[in-house]
Amino acid sequence: MAAAAFLCARAAAPALLPPSRRLPRRLLASRAVASSSSGEGGGGVGFQGKVGFLGLGIMGSPMASNLIKAGCDVTVWNRTKSKCDPLLSLGAKYEPSPAEVASSCDVTFAMLADPQSAAEVACGANGAAEGLAPGKGYVDVSTVDGATSKLIGERIISTGASFLEAPVSGSKKPAEDGLLIFLTAGDESLYKRVAPLLDVMGKSRFYLGDVGNGAAMKLVVNMVMGSMMVSFSEGLLLSEKVGLDPNTLVEVISQGAISAPMFSLKGPSMVKAAYPTAFPLKHQQKDLRLALALAESVAQPIPTVAAANELYKAAKSLGFADHDFSAVIEALKAKVQSSQQQ
Repeated sequence: MAAAAFLCARAAAPALLPPSRRLPRRLLASRAVASSSSGEGGGGVGFQGKVGFLGLGIMGSPMASNLIKAGCDVTVWNRTKSKCDPLLSLGAKYEPSPAEVASSCDVTFAMLADPQSAAEVACGANGAAEGLAPGKGYVDVSTVDGATSKLIGERIISTGASFLEAPVSGSKKPAEDGLLIFLTAGDESLYKRVAPLLDVMGKSRFYLGDVGNGAAMKLVVNMVMGSMMVSFSEGLLLSEKVGLDPNTLVEVISQGAISAPMFSLKGPSMVKAAYPTAFPLKHQQKDLRLALALAESVAQPIPTVAAANELYKAAKSLGFADHDFSAVIEALKAKVQSSQQQ
């Protein structure tokens, strides 16, 4: 218990370890066809064994739901037990702690909100590590920094179990539709073992080598996304200020070289100042903070991200932490109002 607490304390620290610069050839596996009747003993999609899932928030709940619907034998846990109820109605089992989920399952997935939560659920009192043993696997699909992922991995491996980090690129809708992108690193045999499960929850998967590389890739992806949203917000506000229709701007962008699903999906609601949560703004800001620390650890300047991070922090202070990250536009609106009042 003391060792687990020590690991959690270290994982909460801001220090980052530089990721390995030696990446093997990218391994991109084609998506498997899921069949709820193709396995035995709850295997469903070709995975033989029981699957645990820890953390049933915006992302975890639909991911676990897709596994259940594919015919997998799934056991769930969440701090707020009521969030388990929809999955229990689909046929999932429940255990009262991460340790008991890990003990009763062959492979356990974890989708937690931040590095501290991920470390606590894996390493803390009644954490997953206490229920792991040789032959079992632990797959952390949370977005954390490389140092936290390595600390969790070390604790998991110390039990004799296998560890894979597998943060996802995608938000609520891709999670619901089984169209996530998995950025995996760690035990390659575990990667191959859980590939059928990843294919149920996602449209593609990448194996990136050593633990820490998956975390680094996810932070780079999310820092680009966060910066793009700030630039898009500036464009919407400027177009309106000079008398253009911002909805037309969304259409123009969607047909050009800078077209991205994010712009066409979120633009119309942003024009209406509506921000239905697909990816919480507080999580985007957390990822920008972690990306800045990652860049600092390798002496790489990322000034655009640093500026974007300040706007997300401002939006959080305005009460938009739990809104979609597109609500960052409200921080820009506040800056305009502040300058007009001076």
